[in-house]
Amino acid sequence: MFEGNVFGRLDQKLQQAVRDAGYEKPTPIQAEAIPYLLDGRDLIGIAQTGTGKTAAFMLPILNQLIKIRRPRHIGHPRALVLSPTRELAAQTAENVKKYSKQANLPFACVFGGVSQFGQVKDIKKGAETLIACPGRLIDLMTQGIIYLDQVECFVLDEADRMLDMGFLPDIKRIISKLPKARQSLFFSATMSPAIAKLAGELVTDPVKIEISPETPTVEKINQKAMLVDKPCKDSLLIHLLKTHPEWTKVIVFTKMRHGADRVVKKLHRENIAALAIHSDKTQNQRTRALDGFRKGEVRVLVATDIASRGIDVPDVSCVVNLELPLETESYVHRIGRTARAGESGAAISFVTSEERTQLKAFERLIKKTIPIDRDQPYHSTTVETKTGKQNEGLPQAPWVHPANRNKSNKKRHGHTSFQGRRQPDFGQKRHHD
Repeated sequence: MFEGNVFGRLDQKLQQAVRDAGYEKPTPIQAEAIPYLLDGRDLIGIAQTGTGKTAAFMLPILNQLIKIRRPRHIGHPRALVLSPTRELAAQTAENVKKYSKQANLPFACVFGGVSQFGQVKDIKKGAETLIACPGRLIDLMTQGIIYLDQVECFVLDEADRMLDMGFLPDIKRIISKLPKARQSLFFSATMSPAIAKLAGELVTDPVKIEISPETPTVEKINQKAMLVDKPCKDSLLIHLLKTHPEWTKVIVFTKMRHGADRVVKKLHRENIAALAIHSDKTQNQRTRALDGFRKGEVRVLVATDIASRGIDVPDVSCVVNLELPLETESYVHRIGRTARAGESGAAISFVTSEERTQLKAFERLIKKTIPIDRDQPYHSTTVETKTGKQNEGLPQAPWVHPANRNKSNKKRHGHTSFQGRRQPDFGQKRHHD
């Protein structure tokens, strides 16, 4: 079945798991990355969640664990995947479970917000692969439950999100405990100077793969802007939900946690099934909300940007930006929750006078004009006048011109060692196997 594509290079047990998962041919990042990773190369991958990157790095890792068997040492994983959020870690773990079901390859997934009891239990079963969020990982290392001295492959996933969330010091502490001789994989949706610097410190002689992080998703999304006065945003949202019953799964983004909770209460008063997901929710609450949304029991998921990346929910009909994100790149990550797996989708942004400059910044980023939808009862001519946008939208130059692309790409510095940095020892005693 896989003759002529990269899946055919995998162990037979993994090939069976891939078949069972319904994969017939690799996605672009899988086709490009898997051969290099099977050969042991370090890698920098520029790709969004939803491009198939989890399989791109997990299948070669599991292949290596099957190919070279070693005695298991409790608390000493051979592969470590570092994820920024609980949701992404849990999603990666689900994929590991799916891919490794034909092979005897125990794994553990550790993150905060829940008791560590079950997670430690999985570790003590001899987990060879560890999927972790930085905070809980450091906590378990401090307790002497996890040691990283036998890690053969390290994956830093969603590196740009890691930096946005302030995890850089934790990442460096964790990296300082990894063996020098290892395979390192670095994934990010964007490559800012800060991201490039971190990548340069992590990987050695890497192959770089870039899977057009924004354009493919954006082109399949029907994007619109609705100009509305701030006090009318909630009313406009309710109007859209009531007049579009075909939208069976809708994600609504707010900037603040309390804003998400407020919107949910208003939707409930209109008999619209909705739940909120943000960092103040317990892990169990977040899991229940996502499960209900996936199953169609909850029509509207109201989220802060914690849910804009790393959550793969199929068949999302529409994304509504009730409030525009502060960071320009977050716009692409938010609307990327729809139009998954080749499907089309809709993304509607509610824009006030104060948010007009943000809308223009999004258009520069995606290199296309977001049309204004005036066919709605709360359209604000005041906002339209202040945005200065006419029927034809913004001109396409200068950001489309090739000469203006990639100006910020600077040559990365060479590999930087962490040796010599004063690092906490996590309170661990020297362990003898």
